[in-house]
Amino acid sequence: MADTLNRPQTPEAPNPRLIKALQANWQEEMEGAATYRGLAEHEDDAERKQALLEMADSEIQHAERWAGRLHALGQPTPAYHGAATGQADTLANRIGGQDSALRRVELEERRHVAEYGRQIKELGDAESIQILEELIADEREHSKTLRRLVRPSPAEPQRRPFVPTPLDPAKALEEMRAKRGRKSPAAWIGDAIYGVNDGLGAIFGIVSGVSGATLNRPGGAHLVLLAGLAGMIASALSMGSGAYLAAKSEREIYEAELHRKREEIRDNPDEARQELSLIYQVKGIPAEDAHRMAEHLSRNEEQFLRTLAAEELNLTEDALSNPMTSAVSGALSTALGALIPIIPFFFMTGWAAIIAAAIISLIAHFAVGAAKTLITVRSWWSSGMEMTLVGAVEGVVTYVIGLGLSRLGAAGAG
Repeated sequence: MADTLNRPQTPEAPNPRLIKALQANWQEEMEGAATYRGLAEHEDDAERKQALLEMADSEIQHAERWAGRLHALGQPTPAYHGAATGQADTLANRIGGQDSALRRVELEERRHVAEYGRQIKELGDAESIQILEELIADEREHSKTLRRLVRPSPAEPQRRPFVPTPLDPAKALEEMRAKRGRKSPAAWIGDAIYGVNDGLGAIFGIVSGVSGATLNRPGGAHLVLLAGLAGMIASALSMGSGAYLAAKSEREIYEAELHRKREEIRDNPDEARQELSLIYQVKGIPAEDAHRMAEHLSRNEEQFLRTLAAEELNLTEDALSNPMTSAVSGALSTALGALIPIIPFFFMTGWAAIIAAAIISLIAHFAVGAAKTLITVRSWWSSGMEMTLVGAVEGVVTYVIGLGLSRLGAAGAG
């Protein structure tokens, strides 16, 4: 079996998932090398510059290990698709300065270690696992080197020895999460507007099309009413079920990521604390305060877990929607919008019903467009007119299509 895997020819039935993972690892290592070289170009300190260049060479060696494994599996060396300087010249790194860039790269090294650890459990290829185990040790050394390279801020020498400040880490964290995670009223307004707009647009198109197809037929208004009601029910159920499944999937993904992060914390709690501290430092919190917050939060395992998930993965339970609430609000708002175009057909027939439906539907389109300005900064007039124009075009197009289909049907019957 080992001889088969090591032959340069294509092995029998290569595992596409394994090949894809190895190619991605090669890309990551090449981008890491490019990033270190890019950072070295911006570095004035000779010692730090040399350390960055050495880590770039190490990343190249890692990439060569993955290229060699790919060759053994009968695959060519991939083409590098990243920037010439990797992540070194991203806007965030250039604005934040060299030390901020080094902190970001150190975080990436930690995430890289975590990804390699996950692959050890999942790849199922002995030779690849051996490479992973060796590279993890190197990546951890890179992480330690980067921490040593980061200069203390000018304010830090004055803060040593560290004197506790009135900062309450738990309270500060809650303020951060309140600003970022909880769903604002604007989000609920946006969901409702989307539902109304979806129902209004879909059923106005149905009403216009069926009106054009049944204009000169007996009982045409009745057919329009039936088609509109059927479309309203279908749209409402579709929107409601879609909202339910989307909210449920979000919660399941959240729980899965939380489980994965819990295992990482239990495997290496010190590294998790350091990671959270670095995240806070990247956000501008002084190193001592960041260490203190991370240490305080780590005393409560569940709180520490949810905080790290929120900061690293941008996942918060407060931001998740209730599946049933999403389903009901999505279905009701869609049904409300869908009901508007068919109201005239309860009381009128012929051209009168068609014209009335067009008028109230266009007014409703304008109202929905104007309502969007509750969550945007656009002019209510321009937003309303834009929606009205879209509705008018939709109505004309579907009416003409319905009229054409009606005439084709009449010609075929003749």
